[in-house]
Amino acid sequence: MKLVLVIALIFMVFKSHAATITIYDQNQQPLPNAVVWLTSSVTMLDNELPNAPFMMKQQERQFTPHVLVVPKNAQVEFPNADSIMHHVYSFSKSKSFELKLYREQPQAPITFEQTGVVELGCNIHDWMLGYIVVVDSPFYAITDEQGRLSLNSPQGEYTLNVWHEGFSDISSTESQAVTVSNKNLRYQLKQKVIPRVAIGVDEFDDY
Repeated sequence: MKLVLVIALIFMVFKSHAATITIYDQNQQPLPNAVVWLTSSVTMLDNELPNAPFMMKQQERQFTPHVLVVPKNAQVEFPNADSIMHHVYSFSKSKSFELKLYREQPQAPITFEQTGVVELGCNIHDWMLGYIVVVDSPFYAITDEQGRLSLNSPQGEYTLNVWHEGFSDISSTESQAVTVSNKNLRYQLKQKVIPRVAIGVDEFDDY
Protein backbone atom coordinates (compact mmCIF):
# COMPACT_ATOMS: atom_id res chain seq x y z
CA MET A 1 0.00 0.00 0.00
CA LYS A 2 2.83 2.39 0.91
CA LEU A 3 4.61 1.61 -2.38
CA VAL A 4 1.47 2.42 -4.35
CA LEU A 5 1.14 5.72 -2.45
CA VAL A 6 4.77 6.67 -3.16
CA ILE A 7 4.38 5.90 -6.86
CA ALA A 8 1.20 7.97 -6.96
CA LEU A 9 2.97 10.92 -5.31
CA ILE A 10 5.87 10.71 -7.75
CA PHE A 11 3.41 10.69 -10.63
CA MET A 12 1.68 13.78 -9.25
CA VAL A 13 4.99 15.65 -8.82
CA PHE A 14 6.14 14.95 -12.36
CA LYS A 15 2.73 15.08 -14.02
CA SER A 16 3.24 16.83 -17.33
CA HIS A 17 1.20 19.83 -18.31
CA ALA A 18 1.10 21.58 -21.66
CA ALA A 19 1.87 25.10 -20.47
CA THR A 20 0.65 27.74 -22.91
CA ILE A 21 2.83 30.83 -22.73
CA THR A 22 2.39 34.15 -24.53
CA ILE A 23 5.23 36.66 -24.84
CA TYR A 24 4.56 40.36 -25.34
CA ASP A 25 6.94 43.13 -26.33
CA GLN A 26 7.34 46.39 -24.42
CA ASN A 27 4.33 47.83 -26.28
CA GLN A 28 2.15 44.92 -25.13
CA GLN A 29 2.07 43.40 -28.61
CA PRO A 30 2.45 39.60 -29.10
CA LEU A 31 6.08 38.85 -29.98
CA PRO A 32 6.88 36.16 -32.58
CA ASN A 33 10.22 34.33 -32.85
CA ALA A 34 11.09 34.63 -29.16
CA VAL A 35 13.02 31.70 -27.69
CA VAL A 36 11.51 30.54 -24.39
CA TRP A 37 12.71 27.85 -22.00
CA LEU A 38 12.00 26.74 -18.43
CA THR A 39 14.66 25.98 -15.81
CA SER A 40 14.24 24.74 -12.26
CA SER A 41 16.26 24.40 -9.06
CA VAL A 42 14.80 20.90 -8.79
CA THR A 43 16.59 18.25 -10.83
CA MET A 44 14.59 17.74 -14.00
CA LEU A 45 13.94 14.46 -15.73
CA ASP A 46 16.50 14.46 -18.51
CA ASN A 47 15.15 13.98 -21.99
CA GLU A 48 17.41 11.91 -24.20
CA LEU A 49 19.01 13.80 -27.04
CA PRO A 50 17.69 12.73 -30.47
CA ASN A 51 19.69 10.11 -32.35
CA ALA A 52 19.85 12.38 -35.39
CA PRO A 53 21.65 15.73 -35.00
CA PHE A 54 19.82 19.03 -35.18
CA MET A 55 20.18 20.86 -38.49
CA MET A 56 21.12 24.41 -39.48
CA LYS A 57 20.92 24.43 -43.26
CA GLN A 58 22.28 26.96 -45.73
CA GLN A 59 19.65 27.40 -48.40
CA GLU A 60 19.11 30.23 -50.89
CA ARG A 61 22.07 31.95 -49.22
CA GLN A 62 20.39 32.11 -45.84
CA PHE A 63 20.58 30.12 -42.61
CA THR A 64 17.50 27.93 -42.26
CA PRO A 65 16.04 28.11 -39.67
CA HIS A 66 17.13 31.64 -38.86
CA VAL A 67 16.98 30.79 -35.14
CA LEU A 68 17.56 27.27 -33.82
CA VAL A 69 17.18 26.33 -30.15
CA VAL A 70 18.89 23.16 -28.90
CA PRO A 71 19.60 21.55 -25.53
CA LYS A 72 23.10 21.60 -24.07
CA ASN A 73 25.46 18.99 -25.63
CA ALA A 74 23.34 18.72 -28.76
CA GLN A 75 25.02 18.06 -32.10
CA VAL A 76 24.19 20.30 -35.05
CA GLU A 77 24.85 19.61 -38.71
CA PHE A 78 25.36 22.41 -41.26
CA PRO A 79 24.35 21.00 -44.67
CA ASN A 80 24.81 23.28 -47.67
CA ALA A 81 21.77 22.99 -49.96
CA ASP A 82 23.05 25.67 -52.35
CA SER A 83 25.04 25.05 -55.51
CA ILE A 84 27.67 27.50 -54.25
CA MET A 85 30.15 27.18 -51.37
CA HIS A 86 29.70 28.60 -47.88
CA HIS A 87 32.20 29.31 -45.09
CA VAL A 88 30.33 29.10 -41.78
CA TYR A 89 31.86 30.50 -38.60
CA SER A 90 31.13 31.81 -35.12
CA PHE A 91 33.26 33.86 -32.73
CA SER A 92 30.70 33.59 -29.93
CA LYS A 93 31.93 33.07 -26.37
CA SER A 94 29.84 29.95 -25.80
CA LYS A 95 31.00 28.30 -29.03
CA SER A 96 33.69 29.37 -31.47
CA PHE A 97 34.18 27.29 -34.62
CA GLU A 98 34.81 27.49 -38.34
CA LEU A 99 33.65 25.37 -41.27
CA LYS A 100 35.82 26.49 -44.18
CA LEU A 101 34.60 26.65 -47.77
CA TYR A 102 32.50 23.58 -48.48
CA ARG A 103 29.68 22.19 -50.55
CA GLU A 104 26.94 19.81 -49.48
CA GLN A 105 27.83 18.27 -46.09
CA PRO A 106 30.72 18.92 -43.64
CA GLN A 107 32.43 15.78 -42.36
CA ALA A 108 31.03 15.89 -38.82
CA PRO A 109 28.40 17.77 -36.79
CA ILE A 110 29.37 20.41 -34.25
CA THR A 111 28.70 19.73 -30.55
CA PHE A 112 27.44 22.67 -28.46
CA GLU A 113 28.62 21.97 -24.91
CA GLN A 114 27.94 25.36 -23.32
CA THR A 115 24.71 27.27 -22.90
CA GLY A 116 24.39 30.65 -24.52
CA VAL A 117 23.68 32.39 -27.81
CA VAL A 118 25.86 31.44 -30.77
CA GLU A 119 25.80 33.97 -33.60
CA LEU A 120 26.52 32.49 -37.04
CA GLY A 121 27.95 34.14 -40.11
CA CYS A 122 29.40 33.27 -43.51
CA ASN A 123 32.79 34.61 -44.54
CA ILE A 124 31.69 34.72 -48.18
CA HIS A 125 28.17 36.12 -47.83
CA ASP A 126 28.08 39.02 -45.36
CA TRP A 127 24.27 39.19 -45.21
CA MET A 128 23.95 35.62 -43.90
CA LEU A 129 23.14 35.68 -40.19
CA GLY A 130 21.74 33.00 -37.93
CA TYR A 131 21.55 32.08 -34.26
CA ILE A 132 21.76 28.89 -32.23
CA VAL A 133 20.43 29.26 -28.68
CA VAL A 134 21.80 26.52 -26.40
CA VAL A 135 19.71 25.95 -23.27
CA ASP A 136 20.11 23.80 -20.16
CA SER A 137 16.55 22.49 -20.25
CA PRO A 138 14.40 19.92 -22.04
CA PHE A 139 11.51 22.41 -22.10
CA TYR A 140 11.98 24.99 -24.86
CA ALA A 141 10.25 26.39 -27.95
CA ILE A 142 9.94 29.46 -30.18
CA THR A 143 6.83 31.64 -30.19
CA ASP A 144 4.54 31.68 -33.23
CA GLU A 145 3.14 34.74 -35.02
CA GLN A 146 0.72 35.28 -32.11
CA GLY A 147 3.56 35.22 -29.59
CA ARG A 148 2.40 31.85 -28.22
CA LEU A 149 3.99 28.48 -27.57
CA SER A 150 3.29 25.31 -25.57
CA LEU A 151 5.75 23.47 -23.33
CA ASN A 152 4.91 19.99 -22.09
CA SER A 153 6.53 20.33 -18.66
CA PRO A 154 5.69 18.96 -15.19
CA GLN A 155 3.69 21.30 -13.02
CA GLY A 156 5.74 23.22 -10.50
CA GLU A 157 8.01 26.21 -9.89
CA TYR A 158 10.31 27.34 -12.70
CA THR A 159 12.30 30.23 -14.03
CA LEU A 160 10.90 31.41 -17.35
CA ASN A 161 13.73 32.52 -19.67
CA VAL A 162 13.25 34.58 -22.84
CA TRP A 163 15.64 35.58 -25.63
CA HIS A 164 15.06 37.49 -28.85
CA GLU A 165 17.44 38.52 -31.60
CA GLY A 166 16.10 42.07 -31.30
CA PHE A 167 17.71 42.56 -27.87
CA SER A 168 20.37 45.28 -27.95
CA ASP A 169 22.74 42.80 -26.28
CA ILE A 170 22.14 39.48 -28.02
CA SER A 171 23.97 37.59 -25.26
CA SER A 172 21.41 38.70 -22.66
CA THR A 173 18.17 37.04 -21.62
CA GLU A 174 15.20 38.04 -19.49
CA SER A 175 13.85 35.76 -16.77
CA GLN A 176 11.12 35.58 -14.18
CA ALA A 177 9.92 33.05 -11.60
CA VAL A 178 6.67 31.35 -12.68
CA THR A 179 4.37 28.57 -11.56
CA VAL A 180 3.36 26.06 -14.23
CA SER A 181 -0.20 24.94 -13.48
CA ASN A 182 -3.52 24.78 -15.29
CA LYS A 183 -3.42 28.52 -15.98
CA ASN A 184 -1.93 30.07 -19.10
CA LEU A 185 1.16 32.21 -18.59
CA ARG A 186 2.03 35.58 -20.08
CA TYR A 187 5.24 37.57 -19.93
CA GLN A 188 5.96 41.12 -21.06
CA LEU A 189 9.51 42.06 -21.97
CA LYS A 190 11.22 44.78 -19.96
CA GLN A 191 13.54 45.87 -22.74
CA LYS A 192 12.84 47.21 -26.21
CA VAL A 193 13.03 44.86 -29.17
CA ILE A 194 14.90 46.39 -32.09
CA PRO A 195 13.61 45.22 -35.52
CA ARG A 196 16.23 43.36 -37.53
CA VAL A 197 17.07 45.00 -40.85
CA ALA A 198 17.38 42.43 -43.63
CA ILE A 199 20.38 42.82 -45.93
CA GLY A 200 19.84 42.07 -49.61
CA VAL A 201 21.27 38.99 -51.28
CA ASP A 202 23.87 39.43 -54.02
CA GLU A 203 22.36 37.45 -56.88
CA PHE A 204 25.57 37.69 -58.91
CA ASP A 205 27.83 36.13 -56.30
CA ASP A 206 29.32 32.93 -57.78
CA TYR A 207 30.60 31.51 -54.46
